[in-house]
Parts: sequence; structure tokens; C-alpha cells
Amino acid sequence: MPELPEVEVVRQSLSKKIKQKKVKKVIVKNRNLRFKIPTNFEKLLINQKIIKVDRFSKYLILHLSNKSYCLIHLGMSGTIHIIHNNKKNFFTNSSFYSSPTLPKKHNHVEIIFSNLRIVYNDPRRFGFFQIIKNLDLLENKISTFGPEPFNLMFDQEYIFSFFRKKEKNIKNFLLDQKFVSGIGNIYANEILFLCKINPFKKAKLLSLEECKKIVIKSREILLDAIKKGGSSIRDFKNVIGKKGNFQKTFKVYERDGLNCKKIKCKGIIQKKNISNRSTFFCNICQK
Repeated sequence: MPELPEVEVVRQSLSKKIKQKKVKKVIVKNRNLRFKIPTNFEKLLINQKIIKVDRFSKYLILHLSNKSYCLIHLGMSGTIHIIHNNKKNFFTNSSFYSSPTLPKKHNHVEIIFSNLRIVYNDPRRFGFFQIIKNLDLLENKISTFGPEPFNLMFDQEYIFSFFRKKEKNIKNFLLDQKFVSGIGNIYANEILFLCKINPFKKAKLLSLEECKKIVIKSREILLDAIKKGGSSIRDFKNVIGKKGNFQKTFKVYERDGLNCKKIKCKGIIQKKNISNRSTFFCNICQK
């Protein structure tokens, strides 16, 4: 599933390609995504200029010229491909996960501009498109989410206060979008490793200093992942020529059975499930 860094890479790709361009045509081939695409979706997008391509958490937000917004969520397997007219498209993917070129199946939505089109591909159909009519409605929608790791609200006092008397383990909280927005399973594993915190540790037992580490390492990991183009099991360039390389720096994720990368640590990376999510940690240095 694309997490915050991967969605940010998609945002950057789209911003370079469709910002200030007018939508000429919209084709919906399959309305049955996570939420059914309404029959007036095409009319609400046609002739609108993309003023800005924004992101909140794992959501893409297209700012439209009539002051409305198109919200896009990529779900578990969604990708956005950019296809140029009259040009060889060696790489079409706006990010680095899944196929580098546009697959033949599961292309559900096309948004067409004068010199290119963007195509939404989603085999599992857990993503969605939604038109939000004004800023108040947009702010109301995202108000149910916790702050992003980059938000100044996400500090050690916020975390320490939120965790007070909470029995749930810290790993589950990092995946809870009501606590913090945008951290997914890959990065939760990596953050806890750098913090030397066991993923099974109850949130209420974390010290203020450990909460501070979570703030620092969350930002550090996510910024590094964005800089490296996010994580991809496959290594290829995206449509604007960047490579996704963060997977080459994994410390624990998918390294079960291997030696801990920390200097002088003789631990072995373990793999266990927490709430049906694969969890990787060092059996010695994560207490």
C-alpha cells in the first residue's frame, strides 16, 4: 500500500505535469471503486484548471479553478500513470510501486488534458475519487485525522498525553490515522527500530524521552524516504526520471532472520504479526 512518502512522490510528479492545465475530458470506465464514482463526476471536472496539486496524509488533493477540490486516495494498489501524446512513454508510473508502465487491465479513470492524460489503475479497487465542493467541507473531512508527522502539533507532549492510560501497543498507534496521519506499516517498523522501542510495548509505558524520539525519527525517516523516492520492491524510474531507492536502506522491514544492522548489536531481526500486519524488530536492541 502506498504510504505518505509514495503519495508525496505522486504529488510531485503530478504537480510538474498537470498544474495550471485545463481538464478537456474525463472517461470513467469503472465507477465501482471503494466508493462509487457519481454520475456527475465527469461534468464536475471538465473545463476545470488544476490550480495546485496538494497532499494531506495519504490523500492527493487537486485544487480546481472553481474553488472545489478533487480528492484521490490510492487505496491498497492504486497507481496514477501519465501518458504523453505523440511521445514514447517508456515509463508512465508517477511513483515507484507496481508496474513502471501502464497495465492493460484495471484502468478505471482517465483525466485528459491537451497534451497528456492521467490514468488511474487499481486492481483491488480500494481507492476512490471524490469531489468536495468547498474549503469548509474539505477541512471538515480531514479534521477527523490526527496531525501529520511534519505538523508542529505532533510533538512529544501531544504523544505523551495521547498515550496516557492507553493499553494498546505502540505499533498499532503509529498505524492509527486518528493519532497520526500518513505513517503506514513499512515506516512504522523502521521508526520503532531507530527509536529502539519494541513494537509490542504498551503506549502508556513510553517515557517522554521515547515520545520525543518518535517525533524526531518519524520526520527523519519520512523525509529520507521522500528524498529517495519512496519504497519499491521493484527498482525502476518513474515518469519524471527519478528512482525509488528507500527500500535499499531498510533496517528491519522484510529482513527477518538477518543480523541487526546496529553496530555491536548481536540481535536477529524477528517477524511477528500485530493486528494482521507484518512486524519486524530486533530481538535485542528494541526494548
